Amino acid sequence: MPGPTPDLPITTASTRREALNSPSRRVRRALRHRATLIVGGAAVLAVAGGALTIGTQPAIGEALGMPTGTPSASATAQPALHGTALDRAQAAATISTAKTVMATANDKTDTASLEQHIDALSDYPELSGAELTTRISSTVASAAHVELASATQDKREVDAKAAAIAKAAAEQQAAAEAAEAARKLAAGNTVAGAKATASSLASSEYGWGADQFQCLDNLWTKESGWNYQAVNANGGATGIPQALPGSKMATAGSDWQTNATTQIKWGLQYISAAYGTPCSAWAHSQASNFY
Repeated sequence: MPGPTPDLPITTASTRREALNSPSRRVRRALRHRATLIVGGAAVLAVAGGALTIGTQPAIGEALGMPTGTPSASATAQPALHGTALDRAQAAATISTAKTVMATANDKTDTASLEQHIDALSDYPELSGAELTTRISSTVASAAHVELASATQDKREVDAKAAAIAKAAAEQQAAAEAAEAARKLAAGNTVAGAKATASSLASSEYGWGADQFQCLDNLWTKESGWNYQAVNANGGATGIPQALPGSKMATAGSDWQTNATTQIKWGLQYISAAYGTPCSAWAHSQASNFY
C-alpha cells in the first residue's frame, strides 16, 4: 500500500476502489460470474461460452497438464476447459491469489487458517464436484478475511503512528511555550524588566506619566531596590512594594512570590487606593519613612 514511509503502509479513503478490486474479490467475482479472473495484474483464466481457456499464467496450465507458453501471433485459440477441468483451473487460480494475499498481509495478521485452506485446496487434482467447490469457496472467504484483518491492522498502525506524532508535536509546542513563558518571567523579574513593567502599567492603567513614575522609582528603590525577592528582616515586608504581610499580594495573583509583575500590580493598586498617586506616596515616605 502507498505511504509516507517504506515500513508503514497507509490505508486511505482514496484506496476504496482498489480495495474493492482486491485479489480475493476478483476471485469471488470470477467464481460467481464465470468472467475473466485476474491474478497479480495478469489475465490468467478467461471463460467464454461456458468454456475456460488458459491465458498468461503458465503455472496454472502446467498444473492442469495443458500446453502453455507465450501465444504466437498466429495463434487463434486456446484449449477450452469444461466441467471438472474448469473447477480445477479455478482452484489453481484461487490458490495463486490466496498465496499473494498471504504474502502481502501485514506481519501481525494471523494467516494460519488461510494456510490450512490453501493446503486443503492443493489436493484439487484429485477433487471434483461439491467438495472442490466448497474448498474453493472457503479459501476465497479465508483470503478475504485475511485481507480485511491486514487492512485493519495497517490502519491501526497508521493511526497509532499519527497519534504519536501529534502527541510529540503537542509536547514540543507545550515545551516551547513553557520555555518562552519562563524567559519572559525571568526578563520581567530583573530590575530593568520590573521598571519597564511598572512604567507601562502606571501609564496604561492609571494615566500616570513620567513625573509620577519618577516618584514611584524613588519610592520602590528605597523600599526594595526593585528586588522581587526582597524581605525586610525587621518586619517581614516582602517584594518590590514591601507588602506587609507579603501574602496580601495574593489578591493580584497566586504567583506573587515569584512574579515581579504580580507584585507591581498589587503595589500600584495599593498606592492608588491609599495615596492617589506615586508622588503622594513618595512624599509620605520621605516624611514618615514608610508608606
